[in-house]
Amino acid sequence: MLDFLDISFTDILDVVLVAVLLYYVYKLLRGTVAINIFIGITIIFLMWKITQALEMEMLSGILGALIGGGVVALIIVFQQEIRRFLLMLGSANFSSRRNFLKQLNFLKSEVQIEIDVDTLVNTCEAMGNTKTGALIVIERAQSLDFVKTSGDTMNVEINQPILESIFFKNSPLHDGAIIINGNKIVSTRVVLPLSEKELPTRFGLRHRAAVGITEKTDALCLAVSEETGKISYIKDGEFVLYENTFGLVETLKNDLT
Repeated sequence: MLDFLDISFTDILDVVLVAVLLYYVYKLLRGTVAINIFIGITIIFLMWKITQALEMEMLSGILGALIGGGVVALIIVFQQEIRRFLLMLGSANFSSRRNFLKQLNFLKSEVQIEIDVDTLVNTCEAMGNTKTGALIVIERAQSLDFVKTSGDTMNVEINQPILESIFFKNSPLHDGAIIINGNKIVSTRVVLPLSEKELPTRFGLRHRAAVGITEKTDALCLAVSEETGKISYIKDGEFVLYENTFGLVETLKNDLT
């Protein structure tokens, strides 16, 4: 009757691997609206396995049918997250164990990004005061090589004069986005994929591109509006609210650790 309590090493390994998988899926979805759906699905799945173990045939049958019939719906709901996960795996460098672990965020200390956030935000604020449009993409664990090739290669430390000169309206480099890796500007005039989601009419192509790249990767974006001078912070395809410049700096620093 209690044969399911006979636990072998394989069973323990199975549970551990599933727990690790769920943990990293949770980290991938954390901060997005999909996290609540993921938690709900996890609870239903656990209930299903418990009812199976307790031989509650009717309830386990209902839960099993619910899970089995919802696979297609889950693919639709999580299509952005699935695409990001597959892109993360595809961009991982399997020839280097350290880089592979970095891609999956196994070693948090290795994926911390040292960026002069204060200079970055202060420059955006200065450009906002002069209504200078800007689009800044911060590369994190996932490689942005697939968009870097559309622009010009650069390798220069972040500082306010350089950033302002790049986005100055008469500069040949001001069109498109710049990509930051570490504390360096690595690409300029980059063309980003545009999001297909509906955005308020006050947002133009610059903000649509920021949403697009953060939907497909784990990159972070700062966009300065040419019309209003307002700074927008975009993460996971969503606009992140903040109260003031200090709040934006703190939020960005937290997301980069």
